[in-house]
Amino acid sequence: MERTQRDFGSFHASNVQDLISAPEDHYQAPSLPIQLPTFTSTTAFGAEMKEKHFFLDTSWTFLNHGAFGSVIKEALHASQSWQVYCERQPLRFLDRELLPHLVYVTRRLAKFVDADPSDVVLIPNATTGINSVVRSLVKTFKPESSILTLNLAYGATKKLLKQINEELNIRIDEVAVTFPLKSVEEIIMLIQRSISADTALAIFDHIPSNYGIILPIKELVATCHQRGVQVLVDGAHALGMLPISMKQINADYYISNAHKWLGCPKGCAFMYVQKPHQPTIRPLVISHGFGSGFNSEFIWTGLRDYSPFLALHTVLDFWEHYGESNIRQYIYDTAKVAAEMLQSAWGTGLLADPSLFGSMVLVALPDGVLRSSPPYTYDTAERVQNILFREFKIEVPIKAIQGSLYVRISSHIYNEAEEYTQLAEAILKLAARTDNC
Repeated sequence: MERTQRDFGSFHASNVQDLISAPEDHYQAPSLPIQLPTFTSTTAFGAEMKEKHFFLDTSWTFLNHGAFGSVIKEALHASQSWQVYCERQPLRFLDRELLPHLVYVTRRLAKFVDADPSDVVLIPNATTGINSVVRSLVKTFKPESSILTLNLAYGATKKLLKQINEELNIRIDEVAVTFPLKSVEEIIMLIQRSISADTALAIFDHIPSNYGIILPIKELVATCHQRGVQVLVDGAHALGMLPISMKQINADYYISNAHKWLGCPKGCAFMYVQKPHQPTIRPLVISHGFGSGFNSEFIWTGLRDYSPFLALHTVLDFWEHYGESNIRQYIYDTAKVAAEMLQSAWGTGLLADPSLFGSMVLVALPDGVLRSSPPYTYDTAERVQNILFREFKIEVPIKAIQGSLYVRISSHIYNEAEEYTQLAEAILKLAARTDNC
């Protein structure tokens, strides 16, 4: 029997599946009710880019894009235009127009990450997606089932797994990776040795936040699949920094933020779930789409500001205008040159082989900073970071890893070499201090 076509609305989400699943040659995108920003001229990467396309305060040395990203100006303007349009006639927009527009932008993002649109849903952040997948899956686990992860996992994920262990008594097998790391083969071999007959799920960060290295995700996924283990990838930093293809990675579940390296307004991410698993994965908030299909269940989870999702149109237009390969080449090259300069200035090294980093790199600090000595702790790292912030107006994270201090530099298209020179000089001043405060 043919499904009845209905008007859209938060209470009528049943037609979302038809629109999201329509073949490209049969899909008709809705007309946009607002005038989106356009990109007609090209701006040089670096300071000129920062001035024209970002809101960043130029009195600061901002080397921490990896934390929460920095929004593209035009994308935030687009988000605000969507908000204003909504408020001109809220029921018209929320009850009749919103869902088709969310489908449209989801289809565009799905193409960007090489995925079937019906396998992709938009979510507020990566943590929401991780929780949705893990909390859904543990309900299907056997009593002896366990979860495999690395000690490199993001802190919020570790706390989720701690709660799962305490509440449900599910064993968490955390595999320790030690540094310095010479090759990703070391990690692959660690996982091969650590998978057990009880492993039901493996969770890997594509780019672990605290460490900056790019893990061999395709190989890790293949290794786990050979042993019948499902894989959840936390790709929070990957979208934008890396060219990612859901079809090539082949993870069961993949999650990434659009508000980090892609430059979307805060509160925009995506979750990819392979079709066989979609009936199992539920949103954390059940709303009117329940029972109407995977995409319908996630597309509306109650009244909230959906404008960051809709601003993806402008973000994707920006990336198409400047070119994915051009953007990545600049941010990789800038990070590489900066890391080499910092090593030379401080007489130190990197956390791992240079080939394992992208646009985030961890460079060791010289011993003796703040008259302290190894092994260094989180407290020392925090003190150094706070001094850089308060006295030098440098925003950059300091990490204490295996008793050593590292700075995690980020590079985006608004950064220039001079900013990293400022960081090098600031650390040398701290190392030369006679006080420890």
